[in-house]
Amino acid sequence: MTHLHSPRFRSARAIWPAVLLALCAAGPAQAERADRTKPLNVAADRQGTFDLLKQVIVFSGNVIITKGTIVIKADRVEVRETPDGYRTAVAIGSAAKPATFRQKRDNVDEHIDGQANRLEYDEKGDVVRFVDNAMVRRLRGASIGDEVTGSLITYDNTTEVFSVSGGTPANTGGSPGGRVRAVLTPREGTPAAAEAASQAQAQPPLRLSPSIGDKK
Repeated sequence: MTHLHSPRFRSARAIWPAVLLALCAAGPAQAERADRTKPLNVAADRQGTFDLLKQVIVFSGNVIITKGTIVIKADRVEVRETPDGYRTAVAIGSAAKPATFRQKRDNVDEHIDGQANRLEYDEKGDVVRFVDNAMVRRLRGASIGDEVTGSLITYDNTTEVFSVSGGTPANTGGSPGGRVRAVLTPREGTPAAAEAASQAQAQPPLRLSPSIGDKK
């Protein structure tokens, strides 16, 4: 594992208007704000190039970046240091094997979980950009709370706001017309969540039609 502590190491055209989704409205919890100042650690099968002049390191092969509760995984990651000492990381995946991001939310059993062909993390602004075939979910334990898809999703960790843009079917995961898609569920502990759970339990179990069942 490489520790990047020392000074050495230190899009898509929108068809739909941008959509803003504020996670802070979903509850009092916040993302782990302390993650921003935690050390950035990298583990990879190979360290490709290290450009002293440009202050960029390229890692490849099962790359895993950790920074506090943040975990980024990709086939290739480029880590740069800006002149003011902050770092940026660009994680490159593909449609078949996207780059992934996960971060815990504070004081609750919830995580922000996302993936895209390309992830761009800005340490100074504490912002993550999910580019092409982007999907971001809020997980409550092992269950999916909210889910957003689009061609470009920008997550501001400071304000916990998502900005989502549409594009073409090719870079929005095949969404018809390249539109933004969102699935939002009621916050746990609210009357709306209790009513939704009650309705789900009241639904009769699915049964096979005689035309599809086993023929005798």
